[in-house]
Amino acid sequence: MQIANLKGEPRQPGNRRANRRLRKRGLVPTVIYGHEQEPETVALSLHDLLMALEHLQHVIRLEIDGQQQQYLIKDVQYDHLQKTPIHVDLMRVDPNERVHVKVSVELKGEPHGVHEGGVLVHVIADIDVECRLLEIPEVIRPDVAHLGVGQVLHVKDIELPEGVEPLHDPDDIIATVRAKRGVQAEEEEQVEDVAEKPGKGPEVIGRTGKEEEDAREG
Repeated sequence: MQIANLKGEPRQPGNRRANRRLRKRGLVPTVIYGHEQEPETVALSLHDLLMALEHLQHVIRLEIDGQQQQYLIKDVQYDHLQKTPIHVDLMRVDPNERVHVKVSVELKGEPHGVHEGGVLVHVIADIDVECRLLEIPEVIRPDVAHLGVGQVLHVKDIELPEGVEPLHDPDDIIATVRAKRGVQAEEEEQVEDVAEKPGKGPEVIGRTGKEEEDAREG
């Protein structure tokens, strides 16, 4: 697991105006908490934070005044456009402590059911797991190439690294291949066309579609 190196600086708890001034300087207001210690307010480099988030890193090594400490990124709040972080919560943890985190799920391979006219549906994009701090996987990539139309990949079907335990119901669905609605509609139209051909039944003239259907059923 990679650990992102970030730089920060201490800050005094402030109001919105003080936080806006920090953001103009390219810093993100941050709170560090956990291990029954008093919360600590700091500011992180926005550039460094964005790089860590882009690479899906959960643990950071934060340097403040020449001192380094590892923390878990517990929560990130974004602006109204959901693009720029405006506040971060970091949690103090022991490297051997087991933590609960969300890990992104990236599906690997193209299901053969797609070539049969199906559509791959990614149901769970992030999976909740429990593991030691330094064993957090950056991403989970289950193979879906074997899935046919109507088949599913459950949580119990994915292989996780040793020591990583899922916090989901084993039967929760990660992904599935569904039949296209368009294909089903086209097949129904073909059946109707065959039924309307000469020799397949009397032609009913002057009735609406519903009346025609009622007449056939009768």
